[in-house]
Amino acid sequence: MDRLVAMETFVRVIDAGSFSGAAKQLRVGQPAVSKAVAQLEDRLGVRLLLRSTHGLTPTEAGRNFYDRAKRAIEEAEEAELAARGAAAALTGLLRISSPVTFARLQIVPRLPAFLTENPALEVDLVLEDRDVNSIAEGVDVALWIGPFTDTPLVARRIATCARIVVGTPAYFDAMGVPRKPTDLAEHQAVIYDQRQGGQSWIFRRGSTEVAVTVKGRFRASAAEGVREAVFAGLGLSIGGTEWMYTPELKSGGVKVVLEDWSLPPGELWAGFPTGRQASAKARAFVAFIENQLSRGSSP
Repeated sequence: MDRLVAMETFVRVIDAGSFSGAAKQLRVGQPAVSKAVAQLEDRLGVRLLLRSTHGLTPTEAGRNFYDRAKRAIEEAEEAELAARGAAAALTGLLRISSPVTFARLQIVPRLPAFLTENPALEVDLVLEDRDVNSIAEGVDVALWIGPFTDTPLVARRIATCARIVVGTPAYFDAMGVPRKPTDLAEHQAVIYDQRQGGQSWIFRRGSTEVAVTVKGRFRASAAEGVREAVFAGLGLSIGGTEWMYTPELKSGGVKVVLEDWSLPPGELWAGFPTGRQASAKARAFVAFIENQLSRGSSP
């Protein structure tokens, strides 16, 4: 049994959460995956996985082996890339986590260009507005929008975007246009119920700051729900980024108000699991997205 192949098989099982999922990713039969893991356990003399009706759970030894095996696989890929130099190609599976709406509007439309540049690469996109446990999910790079908060990841900011107050033209025709931040108290707000949302905001204009707490009869835990509520006329949105409304800003489907006031900018962060060097494919993807957003390229 090839040691590196066995390690990669085990890593795929953990990332996929099942033998069948790993087999699909590796394009082999499920019995081959089960046999490889069993042989690996025999060779190591320890149990790596606990199997139950609820699925697979790594033992403590399995978790430790997973972390080191994934690091070894990435370092082997790095060694191959270094040896090949400019002729190197990115290969294998790249696992990315991202907020749902940001991925739909800003990541997925750009993926064809990235995958065309890297024809031997596969992408697995984990979509979740809440924080993803990137280590448990086996994610290579995690994207999130916010300010930076405590995280077990090594992170850096790769882009910023204006936060805005938006609503549909029909909503403002019916409810009036706020001229100053305090006017928002007379409006219905669609509340984004995540740490980068909420009801309290600080608007700035020059040296002036105005703190505003808004009210609303509707809140959503995902940006998709906020967008649809705005389009349905349930209220205006406060603090969403321009990334969140790119198509509608272009088409006129939503209108920005209070443009002479600013909110704290939205920051796009990329995080890599600690304890190992970021893989070449993760770095390449982050550089690609950073370049795309900095140039203002349309998705």
